[in-house]
Amino acid sequence: MASTTYSLDPGAPDAPYLSFWRERHLCTLTTLRPDGTPHVVPVGVTYDPRARLARVITDKASAKAANVLAAGERGAPVAVCQVDGRRWATLEGRAFVRTEPDRVAEAVRRYAERYERTPSPNPSRVVIEIELTRALGRG
Repeated sequence: MASTTYSLDPGAPDAPYLSFWRERHLCTLTTLRPDGTPHVVPVGVTYDPRARLARVITDKASAKAANVLAAGERGAPVAVCQVDGRRWATLEGRAFVRTEPDRVAEAVRRYAERYERTPSPNPSRVVIEIELTRALGRG
């Protein structure tokens, strides 16, 4: 199997990298707590290179949402990662908590498409949108 290593524009992935992000994989989201220590949790992630966004749906009361909100209006530096054997992919960028119903609905739609299940309704759901600055990986 050929491998490619990335450290470039997340808006222009090649086919194998994008295909890997379309497969059903559990991911991790790393945020920073207000004291600077990392908070790493399992999440579902969707990747939209055209919009240069990764999306994570969550409850507005979650620690990950609180960590992102604590970073303020400049957004929080975060990373999402997935691993499958020797293949791995990381997306980095600035995260923002979005509450607009259309943004949350789009994130839920993309999650349902990737993970082949629609999440239960949650009136407290928000989406963490990550404005991507870097893509890394080996596929």
